[in-house]
Amino acid sequence: MMNKEATSAETRAGRSELLGVRKKSRALYWFVAIFSSFVNALMLTGPLYMLNVYDRVLGSRSYETLIALSVLVGFMYLMMGILDYARGRIMSRVGAQFQTDLDERVFNAVMRARATGRVPTEAATGQNDLQSVQRAVTSPVAMAIFDLPWTLIFVLGIFIFHPYLGYLAIGGGIILVIIAIINQLSSRRPLAEANEATFHAEAMGEQLRSGADMIQALGMRSSAFQRWIDLRNKSLRAGIKAGDLGGGFGSLTKTFRLFLQSAMLGVGAYLVLQGELTPGAMIAGSILMGRALAPIELLVNQWPVLNRGRSGWASLSRLLGAVPQQKHRTELPRPRSLIVADQVTVLPPSETKASLRMVSFKLNPGEAVGVIGPSGAGKSTLARALAGLWVPAGGTIRLDGASLDQYEPDVLGGYVGYLPQTVTLLSGSIRDNIARMSPNPDDAAVIKAAKRAAAHEMILRLPDGYDTIVDETGGRLSGGQVQRVGLARAMYGDPVYLVLDEPNSNLDNEGSVAVNNAIKTMREEGRCVFVMAHRPAAIEQCDKLMYLDGGVLKAFGPTEEVKSQILANRAQIDRSKGQGGGVT
Repeated sequence: MMNKEATSAETRAGRSELLGVRKKSRALYWFVAIFSSFVNALMLTGPLYMLNVYDRVLGSRSYETLIALSVLVGFMYLMMGILDYARGRIMSRVGAQFQTDLDERVFNAVMRARATGRVPTEAATGQNDLQSVQRAVTSPVAMAIFDLPWTLIFVLGIFIFHPYLGYLAIGGGIILVIIAIINQLSSRRPLAEANEATFHAEAMGEQLRSGADMIQALGMRSSAFQRWIDLRNKSLRAGIKAGDLGGGFGSLTKTFRLFLQSAMLGVGAYLVLQGELTPGAMIAGSILMGRALAPIELLVNQWPVLNRGRSGWASLSRLLGAVPQQKHRTELPRPRSLIVADQVTVLPPSETKASLRMVSFKLNPGEAVGVIGPSGAGKSTLARALAGLWVPAGGTIRLDGASLDQYEPDVLGGYVGYLPQTVTLLSGSIRDNIARMSPNPDDAAVIKAAKRAAAHEMILRLPDGYDTIVDETGGRLSGGQVQRVGLARAMYGDPVYLVLDEPNSNLDNEGSVAVNNAIKTMREEGRCVFVMAHRPAAIEQCDKLMYLDGGVLKAFGPTEEVKSQILANRAQIDRSKGQGGGVT
């Protein structure tokens, strides 16, 4: 119950933020509403022209009246076209401004959500959701919403010609509204299924592209294709079902509107024969009927666009509510490399069991600690917490006295040199990746970082050197080369401390030596280094050891003391097992 209430509150907060952004264009919406009023008023030009032509010009056979009316009508249609074009341009700019105002906010929310593992669906579709809302704002359906109030005015105008025609218009309008409601209710689920199926098919396709080498090497191409094509076919079937349903309602609406116009002519002709209506009013009533029902027909035909925009708005509300905008933080001076953890407890996202519990330690400038322990001990959890990715559920991690959340995320990122277990390079040059995709990278700093990671010579041997283009899979680089580029990226910009999570998992002996030299260099410069490792070679330059087991800190201190303590504990466990076995 509490989770549902929290989620609802987050959604309301996100919706409030979206409404705040939309309010910035309130003046433009008023302009569109005013222009729409004039456009719809000028829509009466056609019916009035036909009314006067049939009832006055043809009766009086006056060419002068016909010419005067035609010139006036031409001018009024010209003004209507200009105003209609103007309101379309305004709405396109409203949509563009809405997207521009939210691009960075949504991007940051997606990045934070993906990094912390929260709201994965909204995080995966954030940019697409924003684009869907923008498309709905700039689509003809937005104009139809502004035109919709005029439907009642046009129907009242038909009543002026004759009550029977008015009743016919009202009855037809009610039927079209019922069709629109049925369309909304019946198409909601198929459209949602189609969007979900498309999302899963695209996600699967992206996974297959990123793992193409592995799929080819393991002979998985046929089975992987079958898995993808099943999702693709499901997406196509759902799309066809939703399209057929929407197309059916669109055709029904169009057919019924045309029938109503003909029925209007039929009833009007009957009234003319009865002497209760003029021929001009008959024609004008039919034209006015078509104009009155046009917005409803457009809404039905454009319902998928409107529905996608509505679902995008709801998804953005959940995303922005779950990942609120971060408050501006006071700029602190560059910190010393002094890290203190006090009773730190970390819960991985979407989990209720802590993977790190009540961990406390202190690392002084120039110290390096090797974090060891069995798989699942909490080493990577600690690495993510030290990098500022996962916020502790309890306790604090302080850098030079200030908790990590007191630093702006990008500022903290500049102080941290983080090397994750799986290194991902972004599309661009090696220079761009080492410089952390900075728009104005410092070439001297890039080369300095590469030399610190012992990657400079390796990079120079590549065909284009630092300008070699890579992608998220590394392109032409081997796993070890990607790891060393990642290490150089971690050391770019003179970080205050390093967090290396399994740094030599893909490295050969030369690469392992490079990592140890980098650790040694950082220590000599008074920096802290954390090395999460399974291999003893990775912690050769560490003067301290931290032993984790089951998320609990079992030992911390100088390397030799911790090693002795671990060996003593293991010997005691072995003796306990032996005694237990003898008794049994």
